[in-house]
Amino acid sequence: MHFAGEGSGDPDEHALACLPRSIFEKLGVTLIQPESGVTTGGFDAKFLSVDLAVPTLDPAVADDAVAVNGTTRVDYTHFSLTMSQSRKFAFWVAWNVDGGGLKKISRTGVPFLKDPRLPATAQTGDELYKDNRLDRGHLARRADLLWGSMDEANQANRDSFFFTNITPQMDDFNQSMRRGLWGRLEDAIFEDVDVDDLRVSIYGGPVFGADDRVFRGVRIPREFWKIIAFVEGGTLKASAFLLTQNLNHLESLELDEFRVFQVGVAELEERTSVRFPDAVRTADSFRHVPEAEGPRRPLGSLSEIVWG
Repeated sequence: MHFAGEGSGDPDEHALACLPRSIFEKLGVTLIQPESGVTTGGFDAKFLSVDLAVPTLDPAVADDAVAVNGTTRVDYTHFSLTMSQSRKFAFWVAWNVDGGGLKKISRTGVPFLKDPRLPATAQTGDELYKDNRLDRGHLARRADLLWGSMDEANQANRDSFFFTNITPQMDDFNQSMRRGLWGRLEDAIFEDVDVDDLRVSIYGGPVFGADDRVFRGVRIPREFWKIIAFVEGGTLKASAFLLTQNLNHLESLELDEFRVFQVGVAELEERTSVRFPDAVRTADSFRHVPEAEGPRRPLGSLSEIVWG
C-alpha cells in the first residue's frame, strides 16, 4: 500500500510491471545491487534537526520479528522496516522524505520481487495477488522516496517494489486512497505547514488483528496506521492517523466503506505493539484535540487535520 498505494488498476501498466518479474523468476535472477555510489543505509535518524530512531517492538511480539545477520532491521534506500514472521508483512516501515528534492520517475517495468536477503517463507509474494482484485499496495509511498541524486532516486524507486514494502488492498480501495485523504497526507503537510527544510520522517504499517480475514492462507489487514513527524520553527511535531479497510464476504473480497481518523500515538502503540521514540510521544499533536471529540477524530477533509 503505499499508504496511498500504487495498484494495478491500469491493465497495461500491470502487464508491463509483471512481464520482467516473470522472466526474472523463471531465470532465477534477482536485481538488488545498488548502482555505483548509491547509499542504501535506510532510515536516517538524524534526517531532521531532532534525532528520531526507528520504532521498536513490544517484548510480547519481539520474537516474531524476522532476524537477518543478527538484526531485525532491514534497510533500503531512504527507508527501513521490520518483518513479522507469522504475518509475512512488515510490522513497521520508517522512511524519510526530502520535499525539496523529490523527482518524478516512472514505475513502468519495475518488478515486484521478494527480498533475497530474507527467507522467502517470511514474505508474501504474488501467490496472494494473482487472479483476484487485490492490489499490491506500497507501505512507504513510492513517490516519497524519490529524492537525492538520480542514481539514488532510481534505486529508491526499485527498492520500493520489494514485497517487504507491500500489503494487499482491494483495487477500488487502493485507487481511492491515491485520490483520497490517505494518499494525500504527505502532500498536505507541505501545503499546510511551514516545515523546516521541507523534511519529514514517517512511520507506517498495518494493524495485525486476530480476526483479520484469511484469504489463500494469508490474514489480510483491515487497518493501517501512519505517523508523520516534522519540525516547525525548531519544534518537533507529530500527527498520527488510522485508516480502516473493512473487508467482508471473504470469497468475493467485497469492500465496505473505509474511513480515516486522526488518533493519538498512544492508541497506535496499544493496537500495533510497535513502540515509538519518546520524542514522538511528546510531540503528539492529538493532545490539542478537544477531549469531547473522543479517542478518535474522523477526518472528512485534509483541512480538519490538527498538525500541532
